[in-house]
Amino acid sequence: MNKFKKKSVPEEDKIIIAQNRKALRDFFILNTYEAGIVLEGCEVKSIRNHRLNLKDSYGRIRNDELLLYNMHISPYSKSRAEDINPTKTRKLLMHRREIDRIAGKLIDRSLTLVPLRVYMIKNKVKVELALAKGKAKRDKRRNIQNREHELEIKRALKKY
Repeated sequence: MNKFKKKSVPEEDKIIIAQNRKALRDFFILNTYEAGIVLEGCEVKSIRNHRLNLKDSYGRIRNDELLLYNMHISPYSKSRAEDINPTKTRKLLMHRREIDRIAGKLIDRSLTLVPLRVYMIKNKVKVELALAKGKAKRDKRRNIQNREHELEIKRALKKY
């Protein structure tokens, strides 16, 4: 029995703020996790205005804490902008056993933690993290070829 099995929230109740499409192209996604994120008030206001970028961001485990690096949150226009570092390291909130399980998988294989999307459920900001393995160039080329073949098949079937 999985102790951390949460009641699944329907997709229509999630307000998607940002997605990391590049991660889906550059990595094989093995497993996904949901984590809360520690934010300041002005950061939450910026996130509600969709002033967020996940490009080049990644997760790490340091001192038994799950941290998110390089996530860019633009300063809120009506706050004191000089106090805010847009790309500071942010702490993610997960259960201890879940963090330990992820840490074990990160050490055993050559995997990395990549944020896939940031969304809001009610008034809480959540991050969907993925355990991912990097794709080689040949894998990316193969995906492009498969996509092109599928398009050709659809076009041929459309004619008939």
